[in-house]
Amino acid sequence: MSQIFYYSTNHHAPEVPLADALLAGQAPDRGLYMPRSIPVLAPAEVEGLKHLSYAETAAHILGKFTEGTFPPHLLLNLCQDAYDYEVPLEPVRDKQYIMRLDRGPTASFKDFAARMMARMFGMLLQMEKRELIILTATSGDTGSAIAHAFYQVPNIQVMVLFPPDEVSNRQRKQMTTLGGNITIVGVDGQFDDCQALVKRAFADRELKKLPLTSANSINIGRLLPQAVYYVYACARLARRGEPVTFSVPSGNFGNMMGALLAGRMGVPVEKLIIATNSNDEVPRYMESGEYHKIVPSRACISNAMNVGHPSNFARVVDLYGGHMDETGKIHRQPDLNRMRKDLWAVSISEEETRQTIKAAWQDHRLLLEPHGAVGWAGLQRYAASEKTKGLMISVETAHPAKFPEEIQALLGFDPEVPAALTGLEKKKENWSRLPVDYDAFRNLLINTYAS
Repeated sequence: MSQIFYYSTNHHAPEVPLADALLAGQAPDRGLYMPRSIPVLAPAEVEGLKHLSYAETAAHILGKFTEGTFPPHLLLNLCQDAYDYEVPLEPVRDKQYIMRLDRGPTASFKDFAARMMARMFGMLLQMEKRELIILTATSGDTGSAIAHAFYQVPNIQVMVLFPPDEVSNRQRKQMTTLGGNITIVGVDGQFDDCQALVKRAFADRELKKLPLTSANSINIGRLLPQAVYYVYACARLARRGEPVTFSVPSGNFGNMMGALLAGRMGVPVEKLIIATNSNDEVPRYMESGEYHKIVPSRACISNAMNVGHPSNFARVVDLYGGHMDETGKIHRQPDLNRMRKDLWAVSISEEETRQTIKAAWQDHRLLLEPHGAVGWAGLQRYAASEKTKGLMISVETAHPAKFPEEIQALLGFDPEVPAALTGLEKKKENWSRLPVDYDAFRNLLINTYAS
């Protein structure tokens, strides 16, 4: 197996090995890194993963992308350290399942990528004896996952930007109660404003003296670990070659790109349901072939999905032979016919999200939070309109206890709080606020890290 190199979706930057792509975050031409080749798993190989632990499965899959960067024994150690929690595959009815990705230390699917990424970064920086500043934007769960994953990691400083009015109290407190090498900044705007500030900083020549990188899903280190749980679910639940449909609640489209990678690796994915909230720019594009950003993005209770222009959609377009730049302009259309064959996009309203939470509990004693409800509603819509005899798996991306107000209002009880979320209310918060002003943000970066 040879080393894989990574190219930019804007195609104006040199190809680089994984270590360089990881530490750079965004390519110098503002594109996103993609693997030049995607390794393919034989059906027997997928089947052989059935009895492995999640950490062992992750080491097997990630090892195909990390050749020449992390030796197999070291990669396995990193995976075993990162994935010390369960990944439930919960049967609901017939051949429909929920894959719960909410059992990590911040009770969000973002833990899967963030914890692995932190360990990779720490190992690379230790070998290269250098320091990094991780700059990231969050619409909900990314910030807390990144903050916890990189907390007290040597040689790394972290700054997280978030929209205070669009995150739950628990999501905010998971970030703002850490301190140490973690700096949290509330931006008086929306997620897209935070993301735009971060992207502009990476392209700012005046900030080249700062060793900035990203831990958002624009970083390839976030994307690769997210392919693993789709392979894991297929290996555990499907008979050899049995088709599987996944419903993926989608905001910035990193999670969905992980599913696409798994499909390209040979996992028998029959269809991917792209389930968005009212930020429906991608479902509308899939229908019309015309892409229009939503500015400003629409505030929904599935707040981590309040994205009016998903960065990772450039990767989706690239995977299907097209070219979308970082602004959302499509320079070359992808193969829309093939996209529509592989992907089924649907937008779920606020009312349907809430009704889905109530119906899932009343009918199946299935407890969902708003993001998982969007995914489950998308799966039910697809199952009602399309004929499929294979497995159907909906992804639950956060623990219901992260949204206690919504669960209490809809179901009349408080969800049980996992250990990862207990005691937050008593911890002291420390964070600052900024307007949507790039000059103020640049000065904050310089004053915080240039001294």
